[in-house]
Amino acid sequence: MPIITRLDRMLAHRKMPLKELADKVDISVVNLSNLKTGKVRAIRFSTLEAICKALNCQPGDILEYQPEAD
Repeated sequence: MPIITRLDRMLAHRKMPLKELADKVDISVVNLSNLKTGKVRAIRFSTLEAICKALNCQPGDILEYQPEAD
């Protein structure tokens, strides 16, 4: 998939454990972990907004487009 999540990078940069972010965003640790590892196919804008607010970042800090090789 050409969209890569960089949530792990932002968590490390902010020195925030996954559990703390899950509590702030009000999402389960399992769902957040799936997002972190790229196992999800979609994310709601409201969830993305809450994550960005909690981490004080932009959506582009969390999501990255990487084209697939032809």
